[in-house]
Amino acid sequence: MLKIEGLQKTYSNFNLNCTMEVPQGRIVGLIGPNGAGKTTVFKAALGLIRPEGGQAELFGISTEKLSARERQLCGVALSDSGFSGWLCIKDMAAMMAKLYPGFDRQGFLEKCERFHLPLNKKLKEFSTGMQAKFKVISAISHGAKLLILDEPTAGLDVMARDEVLALLREFMEDEERAILISSHIATDLESLCDEVYMINEGQIVFHEETDRLLGQYAVLKVDQQQYDNLDKKYLLRIKREPYGYQCLTHERQFYLDNYPGVVVEKNGIDELIYMMIKGEKLC
Repeated sequence: MLKIEGLQKTYSNFNLNCTMEVPQGRIVGLIGPNGAGKTTVFKAALGLIRPEGGQAELFGISTEKLSARERQLCGVALSDSGFSGWLCIKDMAAMMAKLYPGFDRQGFLEKCERFHLPLNKKLKEFSTGMQAKFKVISAISHGAKLLILDEPTAGLDVMARDEVLALLREFMEDEERAILISSHIATDLESLCDEVYMINEGQIVFHEETDRLLGQYAVLKVDQQQYDNLDKKYLLRIKREPYGYQCLTHERQFYLDNYPGVVVEKNGIDELIYMMIKGEKLC
């Protein structure tokens, strides 16, 4: 659905060099700290900014050569984009019906009512959660095959986040679709994504299946003596601590089986981001 190869973009203090793929039938998460390059990847993939090298393809076609109809197969919600605050949902329905031949007006309005979005209230009067739900509903209501969502759950309470994630799971009931999503809320990605990429300082530094990440990755906590005696072939990152070391591994069971005295903590995406950025590679 989306393929990015060696995509390069340079700003005064930032260099992007990205390779990643979003296959059909998959939900792919893009994680990383603020300023790592997530939004730049999304905009370059959509052709909103011109890269200086590499290429991005949507549906097997270079983004530079996409027709209007092919672009309509992509539903987008970027963190810094929005609709005119002076319009209401009924206004938006009429406008989108003219813009998108595949727009499902009835389904769009039904989803808005289902998620308690007032049809006649101006969008600028919507709460943060209402605006987020409206963005996602708009993205999935015009026959899109691929969603590109930048922080769609940012600033939402637990109930609103669950509602947005429910919309995305419903969208993926059609196996010919796919989603690329970024979020700072690790639990959202852990429960939603099939695989994750991690970007830091414009570079993809990590790619893994979510099930494997949650099942086989762990952080070891060891003192100096334990660290010295540790088989380090399965360590991805280490970080020195007052008590010794934290060590990120992708072979949790190996250390459980062979080092019964070592603390092995089963962690998630937040701990992965922390260790991949703060930790050091072994020489």
